[in-house]
Amino acid sequence: MTETYLLPIRTAAILFPVLALLTFVPTAVVLYRRHGIMTRWRVLAVYGGAYYALSAFCMTVVPLPSRAVDVCAKYPTFADPQWTPGTAFADIWKESGHSVTLGALVLHNSAVWQTVFNLFLLLPLGVLARVHFRRGLPATVAAGAACSLFFELTQYTGLWGLYACPYRLFAMDDLLVNTAGAAVGWALAAPLARALPALDTLDDRALVPGRAPFGRRLVALLLDMTGVFLLTGVLTVLAMVLLSPGTAEWAPFVAFLLWYVVEPRRTGATPGKRLLLLRLVRTRDGGRPHPAALTLRGALLVLPQLLLWAVAGLVLSRLPGGPDTVVTVAVRGDTGDTGQAVRDAGLSGSREFLSTLASDPAAGLVLLLVLLGCPALVAACARAVHRHPEGLGPHDVLSGVRNEALPPTRTRAADRDGRTAAGGGDAHGDGAYGDGGAGDAPGDVPDRAGERAAAHAGSGA
Repeated sequence: MTETYLLPIRTAAILFPVLALLTFVPTAVVLYRRHGIMTRWRVLAVYGGAYYALSAFCMTVVPLPSRAVDVCAKYPTFADPQWTPGTAFADIWKESGHSVTLGALVLHNSAVWQTVFNLFLLLPLGVLARVHFRRGLPATVAAGAACSLFFELTQYTGLWGLYACPYRLFAMDDLLVNTAGAAVGWALAAPLARALPALDTLDDRALVPGRAPFGRRLVALLLDMTGVFLLTGVLTVLAMVLLSPGTAEWAPFVAFLLWYVVEPRRTGATPGKRLLLLRLVRTRDGGRPHPAALTLRGALLVLPQLLLWAVAGLVLSRLPGGPDTVVTVAVRGDTGDTGQAVRDAGLSGSREFLSTLASDPAAGLVLLLVLLGCPALVAACARAVHRHPEGLGPHDVLSGVRNEALPPTRTRAADRDGRTAAGGGDAHGDGAYGDGGAGDAPGDVPDRAGERAAAHAGSGA
């Protein structure tokens, strides 16, 4: 029976790193927009809760029956839900063999342990509801009932249609015990909730007004790099279709100017920075940056990417056969459109690439330096930002343009509620400058001037 519960935990442990990697950027965007910072406690709470949720879900569906098994024929009784409460007591009495002993009724009774595990399944949810979300008992019970109902419906629908019939039983007792487990977790978490400070309080202690953390800027940079890459592809296709193939060579430069110069000049931030609630301002006075400064700053950020592509092209050009040695499409034979031919061509191309790379040590050395140099470059930039007294990166210092962090949505909501209660208005800007024109007059956005003066230490990236 122990293996039945260990297998879902191991399954969740295998799936979680993949899911965490895929959802890291969206999670970071939400947390930075909401709280302005990602403290270690916030990250631990979010990903700890996510791993628990995944483990609880795996508990309800794993182990999966083999696709060769006819679940409709093997589990015919599971097609009808068990709506009668208290059936678990009958199961416990049946499993005990009608013997009134500690071993028969409790220690060696599988029905008892199944009920206990059902109680523990949503107990952490009650703890999270009270400690992390600071919710009361009614909200916790409602959340526990909703989660339990989702699990039971997942079982009843055969994993939402993946199987023709359910392979686990929808039971009212499970629904009630799961919900009770959430309530018990809420009650047991009372001392912990009193001892631990709220995560919002920890965030406020670590957050410096107006100064963007390095991770927040790095996520914005990743979004901008992805956006420029996609925009370049779109402009290239449009140029080749609407104009001529020769004009497609200008697509990267046009994408660069639109993304890093035109858009920040017009709205105050690149799309990635605007999503992360960041704004680009002049370092000396917080005013609107000049297009030349934006161009220089964007070029300094894009230059490492261009060098990477240039070095990659140099390595490929030195290989015998040039870039064709790494093309693994299945066009080498008449059966190139089959899946096996694709795999064979990919395997052959990989071997050819490695063998030719081994025959040219200089190209292999350059490729190794590139692979090691990219992380080293990021680490050097992070170190420079950390060592700078105002948290500026080399591109910020050379261009004279820095990031200014706008208030997170949680702070804005609190301010708005406070002003509403006091009869005031809401005049916070999001990313545009408040000077109403194209001039570079300092002191734009009057409602942010005091905060900018108090936290002139802006941030780079």
